[in-house]
Amino acid sequence: MENTTNSQKAQILVEALPHIQKYNGQKVVIKFGGSAMKDEDIKKTVMQDIVLLHQVGVKVVLVHGGGPEINDMLDKLGIKSEFIDGFRKTDKATMDVVQMILAGKVGKDLVGLVQSFGGKAIGLCGIDGGMIKVKQKDPNLEYVGDILSVDTTLINQELDNDIIPIISTIGVDVDGNAYNINADTAAARIAGELKAMALFSMTDTPGLLKNKDDETSVISAVSASEIPELIKEGIVSGGMVPKVLGSQEAIRRGAKHVFIIDGRKPHAIIIEMLTNEGMGTMFY
Repeated sequence: MENTTNSQKAQILVEALPHIQKYNGQKVVIKFGGSAMKDEDIKKTVMQDIVLLHQVGVKVVLVHGGGPEINDMLDKLGIKSEFIDGFRKTDKATMDVVQMILAGKVGKDLVGLVQSFGGKAIGLCGIDGGMIKVKQKDPNLEYVGDILSVDTTLINQELDNDIIPIISTIGVDVDGNAYNINADTAAARIAGELKAMALFSMTDTPGLLKNKDDETSVISAVSASEIPELIKEGIVSGGMVPKVLGSQEAIRRGAKHVFIIDGRKPHAIIIEMLTNEGMGTMFY
C-alpha cells in the first residue's frame, strides 16, 4: 500500500512538471482576500503554496485586501462604516485605520507566515516608492482613490533579489495623502504593468457563475471581448464587477491570463497552476 501511495505521489510530481516548466521564471500575481483571509488553515495553505511556487522558480507577487479585519477594528473603535455603490466611504479616521490594518497588521502577518514556511518576503504598500499613484474617486467617498499609475520598479527589485513582495492596496496622491483602493483593481493593474504570465484572483465563489445561485454553473473560459455583454446580461454583478473589469484591464495592459478561483478550497492556487485538473474561470 505504501508503494502505491509513493507511486501516486511520484505521478503527481511528474504531472506537475510541464506546468512548472511553463511558469518557471515567469511573474505571477496572486490577489488574496475574502473569507480565505479569515480562515487560519486556508491562510496557511495559501502561504505554503506561495513558498512552493517561489521554490520552483515562479516570481510571485501577493496583493491583499483586509476588509474583515478593517471592519473588526472600526467596530472596536466605534467608527461606523458607510458604503456607497459598493465602496467604503473613507473619512480621515477610517483611512488611518485602513492604513494601520492593511500596511501594518495584515501585511506583516502575511510576511511572517511566508517566512515561517521558509520563504523570504517583504511587506510593501502603494505609498512605498510612489508605487500606486491615485486621485480622489469621488468627493462623497473622501479618501477612496482611482489609480492613475503603477510604478513596478520596487516590485521588480524585490523579485530580482529573490524576495516575495506582499503588497497592501493603499495609494498616494500628489500631496502625499494615503487613499483606500479596491484590492481587485490594484492587483489587476499591477499584473498588467508587470506583464505577468497570470493573475490569480481568490474569491468566495468557484469562479464566474452563469447562474449566481448555482455553484456548479461555472463558466470555464471568457474572452475579454465578451465581458461587456456579460455585465449587460447581469451575469457579472455586485462584487464580481470590479474583479471582472480588473481582469479585462489586466489583459489589456499586458497580463496573459487571469483566473478567478475559489479561495475557500485548500491549495486552490496549486490545483489551478500545477495540475491538469484546473478550476475556476480563465479570462484571456
